[in-house]
Amino acid sequence: MEQQHLLSVSDEVFVNGGKSSLTLSVDGILQWLDGGLIRRCLSVEKEVLGFSKSGRLITIRALVQTAADRFCFGSSGEGSLTRKSFVFEAVTEDSLRNLCEKIQGYIDSLGRPKKLFIFVNPFGGRKSASKIFTNDIKPILEDANIEYTLQETRYQLHAKEVSCSLDLTKYDGIICVSGDGILVEVVNGLLERKDWAVALKVPLGVIPAGTGNGMIKSLLDSVNQPCTPAHATLAVVRGHKRSLDVATIWQGETTFFSVLMLAWGLVSDIDIESEKYRWMGSARIDFYALKRILRLRKYNGSICFVPGPGFEDVGESNDSCVDSMEPLIMPRQHGYQGPNIDLKNLNWRKIEGPFVSVWLHNVPWGAENTMAAPDAKFEDGYLDLIIVRQCPKLALLSLMSELNNGGHVKSPYVVYIKVKAVILEPGSRTDDSMKEGIIDSDGEVLARGKGTYKCNLKSLMAYDKIQVVVDQGLATLFTPI
Repeated sequence: MEQQHLLSVSDEVFVNGGKSSLTLSVDGILQWLDGGLIRRCLSVEKEVLGFSKSGRLITIRALVQTAADRFCFGSSGEGSLTRKSFVFEAVTEDSLRNLCEKIQGYIDSLGRPKKLFIFVNPFGGRKSASKIFTNDIKPILEDANIEYTLQETRYQLHAKEVSCSLDLTKYDGIICVSGDGILVEVVNGLLERKDWAVALKVPLGVIPAGTGNGMIKSLLDSVNQPCTPAHATLAVVRGHKRSLDVATIWQGETTFFSVLMLAWGLVSDIDIESEKYRWMGSARIDFYALKRILRLRKYNGSICFVPGPGFEDVGESNDSCVDSMEPLIMPRQHGYQGPNIDLKNLNWRKIEGPFVSVWLHNVPWGAENTMAAPDAKFEDGYLDLIIVRQCPKLALLSLMSELNNGGHVKSPYVVYIKVKAVILEPGSRTDDSMKEGIIDSDGEVLARGKGTYKCNLKSLMAYDKIQVVVDQGLATLFTPI
């Protein structure tokens, strides 16, 4: 007999007016006859959230695909999810006890989280995070019997401050109901703790409620699931985990830890300068991208990098790059002290500008509608470096249009390189030496050069040499598989 048919428990129940056997197989498949006619089945691991009992009634709470009226062997692929309840009446007290013990035992064996700390960013995206939590997330957590502590963020870096001092022994995970910004704050906060090595083993989850949502899009898209709050919450409930690379970006004594991307040139200009058109909503990105491409800027500068396997011959060999690599100085007495990587004996390569755009990606999707790095991996220890130096405007318009519609183009004008470390030396615009550019990472402006949008504001770093090294598998994520 095949494994999936071996029974863990089987007892008679009443369901929808008919009598049937409710069975649980050793691999977690619940099966019964609905009304004595239609065979139904649910995967405890993939679909069942939890259950409750009242008298002899057992109510199984599940999250299933609406498109399938078969409720069988787990939800996968695309399709909306719907909360459903299935009610069974045990024939005897013994069968009630036996069924409940076996079902609960199987759920417990899955290692699901029991208590979560949840950040909700009420200011991000369309300012709908609180509504998304109440309408979409809270009911699923309650169905799964998961307790939680809720914290609305009140100002920038609030989540980082809380993460620095949070008693992590009370929680099985930290969830960010936001875009990518709160996740980045949490990672930066955990890395400043004395117990950072232990803290980073606490799994982090993201529920899409912001503008970008690149991290959760990358996770869900990897298993062909749509980027919705329900799918993201189910990934948390199921409790699967995976590692995530973290990039350390530094300049002198200033550090920033990135989990998504770094941008300079066209992409950064569009991302930051389009803020002046926020009244347009999400259309501001497309509008400003068109404007920026028609009046295309190019930037002087250079990029040194340590290439990954298969990219050793890209660019020109330049041993002097390592001589310009400044040591990572961590001024704090505790917390993560930076990547332990000997960069001096590695194969350094160099590409000179001018550049239209430079993009460093840690995951495939930069936002829900922008897949810039389809080959990026979550935990391979490399970043995807994407460089555009020369590109006709029509080709660039086509490329950006494809990216903004969730596609990806292997353009001959774009260079893709897997890299372990990068030294970015940004320069002035080619058409005006008195104007420079903007460097941003994960939505945070790292540096604003002369003559840029809001250049009077103080930024984290100077518009000068910036260094990046990636640490393999440093953080932990909840993942759909």
